[in-house]
Amino acid sequence: MSLVREPVTSPATFTSSARAVFKRLIAVGQATRPQLCEDLNLSRPTLSAAMAELSRFDYVEVIGQAQGHTGRTAAIYQIGKGAGHTIAVDAGSTVIRYRVAYLDGRLLLAGTYALSSGQRHMSAEISRMVDQAISKALSAAAPDWGPLRAVGVAVPARVTAQSRLMQPGREILTFDGFSLPAGVPLVLENNVNCAAIAEYNYGAAIGRPDFAFVQVGLKIGMGMVLRGELIRGRNGAAGEVSHLPFPWSASETPQPETLEDYLGVEAFMARVRADWPDDDIPRDSVDLFDRASKGDAAATAHIRRHGHDIGRLVSAGVAVIDPGFAVLGGGVGSLPLLLPYVREEVARLSYSTDIETSTLGADATLLGIGKLAAARAQTDLIDTVNG
Repeated sequence: MSLVREPVTSPATFTSSARAVFKRLIAVGQATRPQLCEDLNLSRPTLSAAMAELSRFDYVEVIGQAQGHTGRTAAIYQIGKGAGHTIAVDAGSTVIRYRVAYLDGRLLLAGTYALSSGQRHMSAEISRMVDQAISKALSAAAPDWGPLRAVGVAVPARVTAQSRLMQPGREILTFDGFSLPAGVPLVLENNVNCAAIAEYNYGAAIGRPDFAFVQVGLKIGMGMVLRGELIRGRNGAAGEVSHLPFPWSASETPQPETLEDYLGVEAFMARVRADWPDDDIPRDSVDLFDRASKGDAAATAHIRRHGHDIGRLVSAGVAVIDPGFAVLGGGVGSLPLLLPYVREEVARLSYSTDIETSTLGADATLLGIGKLAAARAQTDLIDTVNG
């Protein structure tokens, strides 16, 4: 992941068993001592020593008792308040969403800011709204949240290895309307990559080490995971499918982002309006898909054509990385009516590929950047030391 500030150093050197317990509680949320012993293959004395290490800094806490099969009770543990919290922000094309949570994902605060219009690229308004969201989260912090450990922002732009947001051919401004506590890292990642991370950890791609997440909405994009690792590329441009050459013919010259100009929801709805058979034109894509769900023939025909277009995009990705599995997401891609037509075209054009609709919908990007922020916090707290 990417950062632009110095990391927080851990206050102690933890043993490998203490680090394993901490990671496990982040992953599962809550667990009893017997469950932790079984899951981590630890003896009871080793687990007790690990708990003592973590408890010194309030990194774990007891939240109750569970009744076992033998009638004995066992303490239930979760990540403690001393481990702190993170702030995650999805700098979207239509809304800015933020989420404050403990490292195990328990929600503390959430909010949304609407943009004045749909915006395909980073803009002054998006930057301003992100600043506002983070400032709001900082000002709302309560003592029982613990320290702020990391801030993550998912952005509609490339993020290079140098942790800078990039637009084609030029660097763009980042965020400066807030002041983080000293040493708190700021994690930046492309929004589609974040959605792919979320689907891999929480959604349709659980258990799938190779897959592509395809965003279809105001923008188009692709996040690629191979062997369980997100593929970013040398310039942070892996999956930037809006830059596939389009159109590609003897009579036309491709231009940058022309494919997004064609496949984005604004162009799609412009074609719908231009070809609609009567004056009762759909208001937007939501209205169009609603009509199709009720059997409207014109709406169904347009969705079929758009699904075939998206199928061609997916087929291009299959030809490059052959993931075997793809997840459709984004404002339009998450709508199940599109799925059969995408499958139909991929089956016609490409290799065998399972395709499913996102199970996370609009939450995918925010959950993904939250996962990255928590992972960075975990690294700074316990993984950067020798046990």
